[in-house]
Amino acid sequence: MDKFREECAVVGIYNHPEAANMVYLGLYALQHRGQESSGIVSSNGKVLISHRQMGLVADIFKEEIIKRLEGSSAIGHNRYSTTGQSLLKNAQPFVVEYAHGPIAVSHNGNLVNAQSLREELEAHGSIFQSTSDTEVIIHLIATSRERTLMGRIVEALSRTRGAYSLVFLTPDQMIAARDPMGFRPLVLGMFKSGKNRGGYVVASETCALDLIEAEYLREVEPGEIVSFRPNGMESLKPFPPVSHAKCIFEYIYFSRPDSNLYGRNVYQVRKELGRQLARENPVAADLVTPVPDSGVPAAIGYVEESGLPLEFGLIRNHYVGRTFIEPQQSIRHFGVKIKLNAQREVLQGKRVVVVDDSIVRGTTSRKIIRMLRDAGAREVHMRISSPPTIGPCYYGIDTPTRKELIASSSSVEEICKFIGADSLAYLSREGMYGFLNGQTAGFCDACFSGNYPLHFDDEGHTRQLHLFEATQQR
Repeated sequence: MDKFREECAVVGIYNHPEAANMVYLGLYALQHRGQESSGIVSSNGKVLISHRQMGLVADIFKEEIIKRLEGSSAIGHNRYSTTGQSLLKNAQPFVVEYAHGPIAVSHNGNLVNAQSLREELEAHGSIFQSTSDTEVIIHLIATSRERTLMGRIVEALSRTRGAYSLVFLTPDQMIAARDPMGFRPLVLGMFKSGKNRGGYVVASETCALDLIEAEYLREVEPGEIVSFRPNGMESLKPFPPVSHAKCIFEYIYFSRPDSNLYGRNVYQVRKELGRQLARENPVAADLVTPVPDSGVPAAIGYVEESGLPLEFGLIRNHYVGRTFIEPQQSIRHFGVKIKLNAQREVLQGKRVVVVDDSIVRGTTSRKIIRMLRDAGAREVHMRISSPPTIGPCYYGIDTPTRKELIASSSSVEEICKFIGADSLAYLSREGMYGFLNGQTAGFCDACFSGNYPLHFDDEGHTRQLHLFEATQQR
């Protein structure tokens, strides 16, 4: 994939003797959703204990840190900034002390009216410590006059517009919430065996539940708020029902292939996208090769439908860190070559179908195709298992701005010429929904269609788009 930046992950554990350790493992399973910073906040029933740091989960949470995060409840967060700068002050979970005691929050998503709410709160004396829109939610809770925590959270969220999957923690309870349109995923599980029986877990994806051996119960439903207290779990649906807008791109790229999302297995969906891609866009070729790892399931589906052999003409280096020292002497395509290497023995003289999940700017695809040709490929035909990406996401995925998206201003033929392929074809929007028998209701595909399901704020669509894109560039 010619990359989207990834979004965030949230995990919450309630009533487990090793809560912080379980959150750590859950965050480890969800590392793909954010690699910028990570944090865990635990509760021992009296106080909240926090540790946040820039970097990857395994590098941050050493044994002595996990031991310090004592308690039977904890929440965690992996971050890749969708709003706000890449700084420790923006790392989550946020922890604050206000009139009603300490509270921590982890947030996956983006509030499209965050800027106008922030301006309003600042005009009434609120002081912000970060540039993240998540802090807006905290200030709304702190300034609420409702008597209960649940009441304050409901009032705060009723004023927000946009995407949120949230987990709150206080010394004596945990609360999970999902926005009424259900943009971002959030699942609920339970520990049902041994000494951990009766403990609950919420997480962004089911793969986190698998690792910690929690049983999947269900999704946290759009518009639902779930509270966990010593007397058990309670569910509240305080908001008027609206049409759902679950992110279709979670299926295409973001979620881990072994997760189950919106009732379907992600790996199986991606294979079906590949099969449909082959039906719509066949080509005379000798082999199919995926762009690893993002294009692998779709490539398998393409192979199953087309009958062409599958070969790994590109090999990925899985040990590339976030930083590396570049040689002073320039190496062409260095940024791609350190991650991928083309196999001449597989590609020499062959007509190759290369499958990936999307093209964003086009620059990475261009370098990959050059690598394939340099390794001896006679023809290179690019096939993409999603429609052209024509618009940015405003609901929690840090996509480039519209002008940076090559498909927003270039035709398929122009993109094909730019990336240097012999042919280029995308999956149709109709074909993308083939695994749902063509039913598009309940999903957001604005990045492909330009049909945004949520207006941007009361002061006008254009102003909020401008504010959001300015935020992205900060």
